[in-house]
Amino acid sequence: MTRRTLGTLLLGMAAAATLAGCGGGGAQNELRIPTGAGGVGFLPLLMMREHGLIEKHASAAGLPDVTVRWIDIGGPAVMNDALLSGSVDFIAAGPPGFLTLWDRTRDSAAVKGVAAMTSLPMYLNTHAEHLNSIDDLRETDRIAVTAIKVSIPAIILQMYATDRYGADEAFLFDRYTVTMTHPDGVIALLSGTSEINAHYTSPPFHHREREDPSIRTIMTTDDVMGGATTFTMMSTTTRFHDENPELYSAVLAALTEANEMIRADPGAAADVLIAADGSGGFDRTGLVEVLRDPDIRFTTRPENIMKYAEFMHEIGSIANLPSSWQDLFFAEIHELPGG
Repeated sequence: MTRRTLGTLLLGMAAAATLAGCGGGGAQNELRIPTGAGGVGFLPLLMMREHGLIEKHASAAGLPDVTVRWIDIGGPAVMNDALLSGSVDFIAAGPPGFLTLWDRTRDSAAVKGVAAMTSLPMYLNTHAEHLNSIDDLRETDRIAVTAIKVSIPAIILQMYATDRYGADEAFLFDRYTVTMTHPDGVIALLSGTSEINAHYTSPPFHHREREDPSIRTIMTTDDVMGGATTFTMMSTTTRFHDENPELYSAVLAALTEANEMIRADPGAAADVLIAADGSGGFDRTGLVEVLRDPDIRFTTRPENIMKYAEFMHEIGSIANLPSSWQDLFFAEIHELPGG
């Protein structure tokens, strides 16, 4: 049994006990939400947990007994499995992982997006002197990504390969990628002793790596996407949305408030990130500067998700092409200027 399969099995066993107490068709009084892969992109979840925002909005909606269980798992593949197994109620991941799940579940769980959480670039960093672009990759090079095939970096590399070498070479760079968490990727890259000599990462891990003078950035996701892109977003099943409308609305309201709090007081948000997730090697002042970076935005507005969808459909990673970004999200955010 693989480690991933074991993890999903254990989550499923835990969920069975929880679901047994939820009463099946009735409204839930417990939510299970993974905290995600870590870093700035998942800070809104940490703010929701730290300040009890879901409980606050649920109580205001007449649901005073709601509790939230935050589960320490991350990575798109693991979280997709957890949602489909019924082990969790919401997940947060990048658009590619979400699109894969949306496509797979159209005739079953019908997973859709709740809202975006953040928009920010990812950065391909390296210490290898021969790497000035990914076209310089050699057979011995390895790039750490959060998940092969379905993570944002994996899709970005496929987009680049398709644009430069044609659709038949879309998966040209997949063989260089290795699944690794962001913190482990930082350690591997900075150690200089690992097979990992490049890391496609996000803030604040990117900023920590760039403090080392031997580390250079050779590509960003913005370079390939042509502008700002949703980095993390929340999703859930249609059944949960339809059976728990007040609780669903409380989660969306909590996410909106969490983003407002981060924008209003980056210092307080930095304290939450340091306490819960580590600082990525930054002191508080450095982390506040990261949160104030204009390229990092805390917003529920989806950005550039259709570009991912169109590409993934073109190369056959998803079978169904949404007609618009609204097809991918529940109606509560359809009035936003998405993309």
